[in-house]
Amino acid sequence: MGIGNLIVVVIFSLVGLAAFTYGKKNGEARPMVIGAALMAYGYVVSNVWVSLLIGGVLTALIFL
Repeated sequence: MGIGNLIVVVIFSLVGLAAFTYGKKNGEARPMVIGAALMAYGYVVSNVWVSLLIGGVLTALIFL
């Protein structure tokens, strides 16, 4: 895992934590599931560009 991938994973994990906390506070399942996915996908993906793509899509799904 390179430094670029680590930075991307940390940023999207923080977004995931915020989404998970928001979902738990308001009793909404969708932000909780997407937030958990944002926090977990970094353990599986090692390519920076794929990580950016997955994180971007999951982040967009929070707002749609």
